[in-house]
Amino acid sequence: IPYSSRNPEIDNIVGDKPRILIMTKKDLADKKANELWINYFRQKGILSVNVDSLNNRGIEDVVSLSYKLTEDRRKALERKGIKNRPIRAIIIGIPNVGKSTLINSLSKRKGAKVGNRPGVTKANQWIKIKGNLELLDTPGILWPRFEDKDVALNLAFTGAIKDELLDTETLAIKLVKKLNSISTDILQNRYSISTIG
Repeated sequence: IPYSSRNPEIDNIVGDKPRILIMTKKDLADKKANELWINYFRQKGILSVNVDSLNNRGIEDVVSLSYKLTEDRRKALERKGIKNRPIRAIIIGIPNVGKSTLINSLSKRKGAKVGNRPGVTKANQWIKIKGNLELLDTPGILWPRFEDKDVALNLAFTGAIKDELLDTETLAIKLVKKLNSISTDILQNRYSISTIG
């Protein structure tokens, strides 16, 4: 999912601006896989962090990394006599990855509307975070065409694509096959069943 959910157009849009790749819902992923993804992105020179926004795990890492990334800019502003100017950042991602939940966790309030489906956030909204950090919550966006069939399937599995656009029964069968190919223990443990056919 960390690979499939990266919008290929974002690199061009963001350019060389400082950024953090935040992998949300770490509580739903395998701990070893989370570590592998952190190392993978580190090797590519991408600063990344795993968070569990619902339980506030990894949230302080996001804040401290944000301040670290913007330290030079803040110092340059202070030298010009500009103090306490808000650091503004944008949260960009596909639908249903937890952008609004992350922002609510960072701000310690329920300023951003959340839901377990794509398309809950309808408009841009600035939300103040502790200190002088402000985050722009944006609607999730998907790119117009998926070149890779596996990417499209992974996004459908996570709920990034609206159910109304999918054959959910066929998708469910493909998800069971995918999970079984990773480990048969996943579904056996989750649903307390002895065997999966």
